[in-house]
Amino acid sequence: MKISCRVAPWGTPPRDEGVVIEEVVSMLDKIHWLGQAAFCIESEQAIVYIDPYQLKRDKPKADIILISHGHFDHYSNEDIEKVYGPESVIVGPSSIKDALSYPVKILKPGDRISIGKIDIEAVAAYNKNKNFHPASEGNVGFVIQIGPTRIYHAGDTDFIPEMEQIKANIVLLPVGGTYTMNAKEAAEAANKIKPDAAIPMHWGSLVGSRRDAEDFRKLCSCKVEIKEQEK
Repeated sequence: MKISCRVAPWGTPPRDEGVVIEEVVSMLDKIHWLGQAAFCIESEQAIVYIDPYQLKRDKPKADIILISHGHFDHYSNEDIEKVYGPESVIVGPSSIKDALSYPVKILKPGDRISIGKIDIEAVAAYNKNKNFHPASEGNVGFVIQIGPTRIYHAGDTDFIPEMEQIKANIVLLPVGGTYTMNAKEAAEAANKIKPDAAIPMHWGSLVGSRRDAEDFRKLCSCKVEIKEQEK
């Protein structure tokens, strides 16, 4: 797959009202939760990994690898090596640049990059009332546009004011608490963004449990799909 990159100014386009629920359901089937905040999106346009961590079996090589920040359960050289291929492009914040042995496209909150047919926007991700992820570190979440569908991966974050500007059909939100939003806060974020569907993450491993995911589902006004962890 030939991949070309361009960095363009930030600007979230209005949500495409032409996206129908069938397309969202189809995309949900292509989003595989790999545990913690790790996902693989296997679309026709590209294979996209987000924060690959503790991968247990062979995976298809990545076209795009997105890293939200430098904590060990999100940035893992060992797991990047498992899915990195000759045409893979890694995207992440400046905090991971020196630690990676591969080239990386650096984005800060507010930047956008196009890789092949995939548009990616970096958005803010930080804690408000705890110090695990200060805003000064420049950690990011991502809004990924695949065809007409927009997917928001929040990274490690609290419910922050910047989320009010997010336009997405599918949101992937942390619910485990301690280092991120808890289930109630994540549901408040989802209800503010108003996606078609939400997937809880950051539970079942270091912090959080299935009960957090279930509580999130009860409190959300949109469809919630609790994924079974794939390895």
